[in-house]
Formats: sequence, C-alpha cells, structure tokens
Amino acid sequence: MKILIPVDGSAYTKKALAFLVTHEGLAGAAPEILVLHVQPPMPPRVKTMVGAAAVRDYQREESEKVLQPVDRFLRRHGITAECRWVAGHAGEEIVRAAARDKAQMIVMGTHGHGLVGRALMGSVAQRVVTDCTVPVLLVK
Repeated sequence: MKILIPVDGSAYTKKALAFLVTHEGLAGAAPEILVLHVQPPMPPRVKTMVGAAAVRDYQREESEKVLQPVDRFLRRHGITAECRWVAGHAGEEIVRAAARDKAQMIVMGTHGHGLVGRALMGSVAQRVVTDCTVPVLLVK
C-alpha cells in the first residue's frame, strides 16, 4: 500500500508516525511510504528582494530540519520512505501529492482545534479530508 504522510515537525506529526510504526499491518506487507513536508509560500516581494534561488535554498534547509528526523525515526523502525518537500499551501499540496503519486491512504496528525477553530482559522486536515479522494486517517 502506498501511504502519504504529511509532516510539519509538530507533536501531532510525531503521534501520526508513532501510530504508523506501531500498527504494522496498516500498510500491508510491502508498504511504500511517501513523507511530504510543505513549506509556506514566500510573498513575491521577498523573492524579488533576495532572489528566487535564496528563497528556494532557505525553504530546502527548513524542510530538511523537519524531514531528516522523520527519516531517521522511520529507518530505526525498519521503514524506508521517500522524503520530499514542496512550497505552497499545505492542504492543496497534500491533496495534489496524493493524486500525483497515487497514494492509497493519507496518515496525518491533526491539531484537533474542533469546529470553532476550523471556522476561525481553517484546518489543513479538514481541507485534505474534504478534497481528497483517498482514505485519510487522522491521528490526534
């Protein structure tokens, strides 16, 4: 089974990863794991001031700070994963990656803000659940 795991380095990401490694049967015998980190987009003005290459380098460095510990954690548990990062709006990019990579499931942590929190500030998890065509397992 191909599973997409969006990560942001938060405690909620750690809970989702822990759930995945403690439920080995979830992914089947030969799981394909894709770990995705989404960097927020930079305003065009910033790219103009410092240059697109500098922005890309910064986003790559920040992504590596999140992806490297995740990769090490998964390897310690015998799971090999493809780690990738993109820049954009998290909900949109997660849905896009799931479709592009033909993920069969998304496993992600959720901050669990509840109805009021989603109404006021939006929710990446809510966006993914609403817009995605594959099953989404939310770990709280």
